[in-house]
Amino acid sequence: MKEKVVLAYSGGLDTSVILKWLILKGFDVMAYIADVGQSDDLEAARQKAVDTGASSVLVEDLREEFVTDFIFKAFKANALYESRYLLGTALARPLIAKRQIQIAFSEGAHFVAHGATGKGNDQVRFELAYYALNPEIRVISPWKDPEFLQQFKGRSDLLAFAEQHGIEVTATQGKPFSEDDNLLHISHEAGILEDPMYQAAEDVYSRTTAPEDAPDKPSRIAITFEDGIPIGVVNLDDGTEEARPLQLFQYLNELGSRHGIGRLDMVENRYVGIKSRGIYETPGGTILHEAHVDIEGIAMDREVLRLRNMLTPRLSELIYNGFWFSPEMDFLMAAVDKSQEVIDGTVYLKLYKGHVMAIGRECSSSLYDQELSSMDVEGGFNQQDSEGFIKINAIRLMAHNAIMRKKHKHWGVE
Repeated sequence: MKEKVVLAYSGGLDTSVILKWLILKGFDVMAYIADVGQSDDLEAARQKAVDTGASSVLVEDLREEFVTDFIFKAFKANALYESRYLLGTALARPLIAKRQIQIAFSEGAHFVAHGATGKGNDQVRFELAYYALNPEIRVISPWKDPEFLQQFKGRSDLLAFAEQHGIEVTATQGKPFSEDDNLLHISHEAGILEDPMYQAAEDVYSRTTAPEDAPDKPSRIAITFEDGIPIGVVNLDDGTEEARPLQLFQYLNELGSRHGIGRLDMVENRYVGIKSRGIYETPGGTILHEAHVDIEGIAMDREVLRLRNMLTPRLSELIYNGFWFSPEMDFLMAAVDKSQEVIDGTVYLKLYKGHVMAIGRECSSSLYDQELSSMDVEGGFNQQDSEGFIKINAIRLMAHNAIMRKKHKHWGVE
């Protein structure tokens, strides 16, 4: 019997060539197409896999699980890689890898395969997830295979192989850069975008309206959270409401796209040690992130917020680097979940020409006391207590300054 391999398949040039290459090496190839919200024609991709020789093809809708078990969980932690990137690609990979491993188990396959290159992050994300979920799985990564690399040195070799084996290629040139598309974002990188000084023209962007061309009238919405998870969005202008997770997130994407929200152009550090330039469009995610940060301001204890914010950069790195299924990730997410137990409330937002602005918030578990905070009302706060508070905090400052005075024979402020 031929060994069976479950290939993460997109229908693009690389994975189509890999599918045929695996068949020629004697594998029984099952093509797995995960629907995580990409704009591709998945039925056409399924038919292409069949025509290329896959023994079976599974197309699976993972959008709901992607939202509830990955996007919402990461956004509870305000996860941002290098303080900027909302982790659109990184969050989709562990979900796809998990399903590959589950399918391999049910199909009796000992191998899984992917088409990620040996220079990028995705190879790490896929393979760490594979091994974490099934230590005995065997991974085929063609772009690190000496035989494959000898045969395919570039795009022209891939195109020639596709023509030789009757693999349909819809466009031989395509866009002069690569893209990854899912429900959370679309990324644009490589090719002409590798020059960090290249200013991306408007035709690079496909998910968002240019902010300067966005409507002159803002949209006002309200997002309601429970335990840090969004449970409803209301458009305050036209009354549109959504409460189901997938539909809620799709509606935020629609609003963000219309108002030019969520564009990012950055140079980042890949886990493999290479810097790369990426252009991202994350419309709904940007709105959700800003809303969640704001509701925490009124509902979360100061010291809990401080500690959670210390954990967030590390958690974001774990996601980016491919450690979603790791003990340290479980530990950090348990802490994040605990921090979100009282994050219940509604944030009111204005969306306008690329910007998300919080304009109000209300919370059943609010720690904000308007009278206590007021500069006009005493509100139970004895202002004379502040004198002792300041003196206690000044003790170490005075001691330090006395030492510096002795050493340098001046007050240290001249």
